[in-house]
Amino acid sequence: MEIKKLVKAAISGNKVALEGVITAIQDNIYYLALRMLANEDDAKDATQDILIKVITNLSSFRFDSQFNTWVYRIATNHLITEKKVLQKIPSLTFDIYKMDLEQDLQDPAALTENPDYQLLLNQLRISCTMAMLLCLNSAHRMAYILGDIMEMEHDEASSILDISKDNYRKQLSRARAKVVQFTHNSCGLVNSSAKCHCEKKLHGSMQRQRVSSNNLHFAKDSDKNYIRVRDLLQETQDDLKTISLQQAINHYKSPAELSSIIESLVNEGLKNYPLTASLS
Repeated sequence: MEIKKLVKAAISGNKVALEGVITAIQDNIYYLALRMLANEDDAKDATQDILIKVITNLSSFRFDSQFNTWVYRIATNHLITEKKVLQKIPSLTFDIYKMDLEQDLQDPAALTENPDYQLLLNQLRISCTMAMLLCLNSAHRMAYILGDIMEMEHDEASSILDISKDNYRKQLSRARAKVVQFTHNSCGLVNSSAKCHCEKKLHGSMQRQRVSSNNLHFAKDSDKNYIRVRDLLQETQDDLKTISLQQAINHYKSPAELSSIIESLVNEGLKNYPLTASLS
């Protein structure tokens, strides 16, 4: 059943249809939250809150726009303005991040025999790439994620953010310039002359418990391993390396436990979050 039919049925009180609506959107919301927050737990919490907002406001959807656009508008507004979300985002700048990247650089020889060595490198690569965007303010980060990572058209992205196309283009352009400059200067995958290379950074990251064999979720679920991404970037034109690095991260699915939480909300009839019609 197409999404608009599911939405209409859900608004009319059909529990199965509501479950179908949530299933259709939860992975996209989780991925957006993950790229904004660069933390799995924070992204899961934000996704749950956004889905509750979607459920409780479902009856206000007027079918005069794409449903996904309406959902993304709720999601982006939550991620940019919600105090609970903003309090979890670390105060990070490109200068601070650059200094951090250039500390604790060591020869990786002692780690190469670790059976998880390649997975650890890939986990570091993905985590670092996502965390880099935290150096942007929320508005610029969202513009960059929608435009360069999710590759939305400017019309759709500006509509989601409820700003003019000219304003959106300016935000995206400024964000892109900052990310490109930082990546070229500081990431060894993009520029071999940069000080920080994942191999040199790995030992220090493990000592600081930023990367661990006990948590390789990103690396294990990635269809692009470290060597593949490194080789891909070596063959990529300079002006495309930054975006290629940012896009070389899976569109991760929402955690299974999140589905269980949402299912319980639906099964309880959303007593605390009622629709205009009771669910049957």
